[in-house]
Amino acid sequence: MRTLLAAGGLSLAFSLFLTPLFVRLFHRLQLGQFIRDDGPQSHHAKRGTATMGGIVIILATLFGFFVAALFAGGDGISPSSLLVLLMLVGMGGVGFVDDFLKVRNQRSLGLGGWAKIAGQVIVATVFAVLAIQAPNREGYTPASLGISIVRDVPALDIGRIATALPVVAIILYLIWINLLASATTNGVNVTDGLDGLAPGASIFAIGSYILIGFWQFNQSCFSTSIVQANLSKCYTTNDPLSLAVVAAALTGSLVGFLWWNTNPAQIFLGDTGSLALGGALTALAVLTHTELLLLLIGGLFVIEAGSVIVQRAYFKVTHGKRIFRMSPIHHHFELKGWAEVTVVVRFWIIAGLLVAAGVGTFYLEWLSQPS
Repeated sequence: MRTLLAAGGLSLAFSLFLTPLFVRLFHRLQLGQFIRDDGPQSHHAKRGTATMGGIVIILATLFGFFVAALFAGGDGISPSSLLVLLMLVGMGGVGFVDDFLKVRNQRSLGLGGWAKIAGQVIVATVFAVLAIQAPNREGYTPASLGISIVRDVPALDIGRIATALPVVAIILYLIWINLLASATTNGVNVTDGLDGLAPGASIFAIGSYILIGFWQFNQSCFSTSIVQANLSKCYTTNDPLSLAVVAAALTGSLVGFLWWNTNPAQIFLGDTGSLALGGALTALAVLTHTELLLLLIGGLFVIEAGSVIVQRAYFKVTHGKRIFRMSPIHHHFELKGWAEVTVVVRFWIIAGLLVAAGVGTFYLEWLSQPS
């Protein structure tokens, strides 16, 4: 518990007090946001606002986690926690290249579509391969070949075919992890269109993994007392407390960053931040065996990405007609006359309710297990 609180507090302090220094540095380096011409007119005033704020979040998270893990004691650095940080930094690196090209070329498009996908695939594949290595003393690896909701679902266990067709099983597993990573990172990315929207929603989503990780630690199958008392209810998650500590560090960094990212924002996440957050959220879901629960925990990101998919599909089918005035859906409400702050706060409420439903589902599943 001490490590968890220290990680969150240190990360929060780092991002809260040092973000203004990064804002001045980014302005000096002329790392300003480029605004698309077809967006809402009110957004043109944001042109030149410091971007690549994800760098601050990544540095704050690394600082808070490693300082707390090294000096506060408890369950600190572990293979599982390092895997989350790998996804955070790796996806953030892909986003950084995208942001840098936007700033250098002064256009709203950075990396080409296929180049961006290739970068995400490389990071997600490295994560996936490493996640099924380094088994603990009981023989469990950080990730499994199963697809999970609250824990692995036997009917969706890719590993069942591993004995007969091991190569096919690994390929299916890699495809699944890449699809999950792509959906999550791009969901957070399209949500990052209004001041404070994506960081605020991410606080709810990633913060939920503090609770999930800590609960799995208390109900771990690798604890002798838990095994004896509640064998059917326990979790086989590797290093759950360490995962909770990473989630706390990342949540703390987001809270501090949000202070400067609320309307009117002094700094934006950029793709550096949105892809990093999506990568970390993917890793937390995979390593806590709650992958499909992301439909609720990351529900706002699902809605935002879904609005883009529906808009494009309807546009093609109807040869030019639109369902929304503009996608992602937060722009639709802006163009209807809602103030930006109104859209953000109402979307935060939706995100919070969906996360509450996700955490509630997680706990109800535990209650439903026979004692």
